[in-house]
Amino acid sequence: MTANSTDDGQGMIVNPKPAADNQDWDGDDADRADRLRFEEEQAMIREQSEARAAAKAAAQAAGD
Repeated sequence: MTANSTDDGQGMIVNPKPAADNQDWDGDDADRADRLRFEEEQAMIREQSEARAAAKAAAQAAGD
């Protein structure tokens, strides 16, 4: 084993990208599940943020 690295791509993470002739590429089931989970988490964060902003506005209005 040498200390010098070769640029052969071994050991590197490669994320597949859709080819120009395969525009309907959507990844595998795990990719779709990850996207769905992320979208659900983002929606929950948005809802919590809106609820917190509404509660804060209500508290300020009650204090005035």
